[in-house]
Amino acid sequence: MSMRNKIIIILAGIFFSAAAFQSCKISYSFTGAVPMVGVKTFSVEYIQNRARLINPNLSQQLTEAIQEKLLKQTSFDQIESGGDLEFSGQITGYDVKPMNIQEGDLAAQNRLTVSVKIKYTNNKDHEQDWEKSFSAYEDFGSEISIDQAEGSIVPEIIEKLTDDIFNASIANW
Repeated sequence: MSMRNKIIIILAGIFFSAAAFQSCKISYSFTGAVPMVGVKTFSVEYIQNRARLINPNLSQQLTEAIQEKLLKQTSFDQIESGGDLEFSGQITGYDVKPMNIQEGDLAAQNRLTVSVKIKYTNNKDHEQDWEKSFSAYEDFGSEISIDQAEGSIVPEIIEKLTDDIFNASIANW
């Protein structure tokens, strides 16, 4: 075999190896976000509070928490409206119920449950669109009022809700 033929075979091998490796691509994320083709932006409409019992700050806190989660855990840019991914919804429930009834019909604990209905629109792939309800709760001692408990448990409930919304939309769980 001549030197010229050896060079041609080596160059052909390099070319085919490069082509094979170029077509293999591994996508991963440490945040759980699934790579989405063509998605660059998101928008979150103000989450309206339609619950019977209203926490006046909850709408703003939940809206901002969803925005913050998306900004921190994706590379998408936030825009005011009409994003590639759109989130909208409403708070449908804000309920306090007694738990662990003790002697004398007294509750040892109370449970605050927040329920939301979220509409997710993927303007790059409408097969991914959904409208779902989510709820999260935290228990607190009956010796304190809901007003006293809200400061510590509402942020925990919001974190659970935003994790669930993120996982259902971006992580596609």
